[in-house]
Amino acid sequence: MTNLSLTPLDKSRFDASAARHLLNRAGFGGTSEQVDRLAAMGPSAAVDYLLDYQSVGALAIEDSAFDKDIRRPATPAEREMVTMARRSNDESMLEQVQKMRNERDGLDRTQARELQKWWLKRIIETGRPLEEKMTLFWHGHFATGYRTIEDSYHMFLQNQLFRSHATGNFADLVLRILRDPAMLKYLDNDESRRGRPNENLARELMELFVLGEGNAYTEADIKEGARALTGYTFNDDTFAFNEGGHDDDSKTILGQTGAWDGDDFARIILSRKESSEFLCGKLYRFFVNDAPGMPTKPMAPVIKALASELRKQQYELKPMLRMLFRSQHFYDADNRGASIKSPVQLTVQTIRELGVPPRDLSTLNSATDLMGQSLFMPPSVKGWECGRAWINTSTLFVRQNLAVYLITGKRPDAFDWDESLAEWPTAALEAAIAARTGGDSSKASDALLSILLAVDAPPERRKQFTEFVASLGGDLKGQRLVSALCLVTAMPEYQLC
Repeated sequence: MTNLSLTPLDKSRFDASAARHLLNRAGFGGTSEQVDRLAAMGPSAAVDYLLDYQSVGALAIEDSAFDKDIRRPATPAEREMVTMARRSNDESMLEQVQKMRNERDGLDRTQARELQKWWLKRIIETGRPLEEKMTLFWHGHFATGYRTIEDSYHMFLQNQLFRSHATGNFADLVLRILRDPAMLKYLDNDESRRGRPNENLARELMELFVLGEGNAYTEADIKEGARALTGYTFNDDTFAFNEGGHDDDSKTILGQTGAWDGDDFARIILSRKESSEFLCGKLYRFFVNDAPGMPTKPMAPVIKALASELRKQQYELKPMLRMLFRSQHFYDADNRGASIKSPVQLTVQTIRELGVPPRDLSTLNSATDLMGQSLFMPPSVKGWECGRAWINTSTLFVRQNLAVYLITGKRPDAFDWDESLAEWPTAALEAAIAARTGGDSSKASDALLSILLAVDAPPERRKQFTEFVASLGGDLKGQRLVSALCLVTAMPEYQLC
């Protein structure tokens, strides 16, 4: 039976396996040396180290890294030029204007691809794994996609917003997302006016972002919320409140009546208990267990306790996350290996855990796309479905090929292969294996499996792997280790986190 206790895990039970579980879930994995250092801290200090990451140096974020003017609004002179060209039917000038627009479209699509590489590189290299893990969570929670927005700089700004509020205050983040140009554009609120309110943002705010589908609200509440959000728009890269377009008449939302604006709307729905329980349920699936139907009814006391802590702390996330990551429930055997690695998790964890080189970032982004997760391009406002949706016959093929590519440098579509690409510093992994075998090479296969798998492989599969390692001859080093890694990463258990 699953241990549902949120009582902190005893230090005596926080071994390397538990530390690895924490690092995989609250981050993107790490080397055995990093896992051992975390285990030596004990559960309380280890969780604090990951949560209080401000003490760890941050990777620089340069606003100048991306061009904010690719999608800048036309100047008055440019608008006048287009108007005059249309009036005079100047085909040459209109063709020139269209050509310039097409060029900007191309430049922005190129910048969007660079943005994907930039974020993936950041996730791989960060010393603050929970910061990037939560940034990824918010990207899937407040899902917006570049293909609809078509403004790469706005996606960059939104990414920074998520990072700056990664483990901060949820209520504050909700208020800020109502001012985010990418979100306002994605859900058409930039065109919502008095007398012509657009319901998209109000609906998703209740249904997907704060309360959860069907929780506490009605269609009438959505319509009133849409009126409250009228006039919330943006000018170039900044939020703008169009006072003339705002409906300042009285509205009734969830039984509360007043001349509400968008901020009031957000506060009203955040005041409902359902909002904290909905968010904690999503965080539970993200961090603890993403099996179908999770969290199930037996887990309700866990969700309610986490939600109670979240409300007690006025939506500050850290205390609730600290309670979760320290709890006996988090480390329960039923929750280990209970989540399927997302494409980004699979990619980054393979790199960070094995110490393999990232190879080519464009190739990695193409692979995560084929596996169903393209950064800055979630499939819909619902984000990614996650869990078992990550696995099917085609994505499993890509997952296995990706691991081989990272380990060997061999692309599945390449005929020519430089064997030197398979050479990377394996000493750290070799040392981790040796530390777990005491010099007994017959135990090397079990040691490697314990390092890389979140759950035990079935006895028959372990037996086959042990025989394979024995057939390689000699210690599990260099090219022999590379061969063994290719087989381990092809195991079904390697897909679990």
